Amino acid sequence: MIITRAPFRVSFCGGGSDLPSFYEQYGGCVLGTTIRKYMYLTIHNYFHRNQIRLKYSQTETVKNYDEIEHKYFKQCLKDFGIMGVEISSMADIPSGTGLGSSSSFTVALLHLLHTYKGEYVSKYKLAKDACEVEIDKLGEPIGKQDQFAAAFGGLKFYEFQSSGFVNVEPIIMKPESYKELEDNILMFYIGGVHSASAILKEQSQSVKSKHKTKVQQQMCHLTRTLKEELQKNHVDAMGELLHENWMLKKSLASGISNPFIDETYEKAMNAGALGGKLLGAGGAGFMIFYVKPEQQEKVRKGLSHLREMNFEMDNSGASIVFFDKENI
Repeated sequence: MIITRAPFRVSFCGGGSDLPSFYEQYGGCVLGTTIRKYMYLTIHNYFHRNQIRLKYSQTETVKNYDEIEHKYFKQCLKDFGIMGVEISSMADIPSGTGLGSSSSFTVALLHLLHTYKGEYVSKYKLAKDACEVEIDKLGEPIGKQDQFAAAFGGLKFYEFQSSGFVNVEPIIMKPESYKELEDNILMFYIGGVHSASAILKEQSQSVKSKHKTKVQQQMCHLTRTLKEELQKNHVDAMGELLHENWMLKKSLASGISNPFIDETYEKAMNAGALGGKLLGAGGAGFMIFYVKPEQQEKVRKGLSHLREMNFEMDNSGASIVFFDKENI
């Protein structure tokens, strides 16, 4: 048996500039981290060597690739030419909640299949190939940040060049600054699921608007500013820059926010949060807020109707959790 995992991501600033419609013209950048919540996949040989069994939210047993309903499994297994296996997936957090789960799944699956075939694969190739599967082959109208975050892990600055190359740069701070950042971010589940594709498709089209293009460029400027401030160990800059980024992001597509999200954000800010945002494309899932320790209980009280999730940063990226070559 082989087990791989890939982390979920939290994007702080710059989301949307990783869409090809934007970065191919202007270049883009995103600053974010991965968290200690993961997508897991397992593989072992199936008893019936001419079949494939897949277990996720449902179970499929098929005799050829074209019978597979799950489009990510279908594409990847067909690409690798693998038969006679049983693959299971499980996750710490449900899909559609703004944490890049589909890309975490794709990265973990590619890592699993390469390992099954006895092939080493770099983190950059994992991310690049996951982008190819999701964007080029399956036609998802999404960006590149999720795949690179899932593969590399950690607190990173991603620069999306017009050529398609992605530069990955770690944010280097003092150990106590990382701890301060972790301690000052509160994360809440607001419920619901969203279709990232629908919202990102609208956001991608917004590049045709000069005003919205300018907004996205302002968000890139904020992202570079946040990178500089964190590298100076000015952790509290996160609060104000999160707020500015969220105010800009809301204007890019109609489905990003709604009255409930706006009300939740206002409650947190009135209780002492310095800034925050909804995670992912928009409409549902998780919100984060940057809150100094002395204000945290007040914010928690103001948002007591929501489920809080512990915020811990991951630094591992895609990894092999278990490998038993004798019993694959």
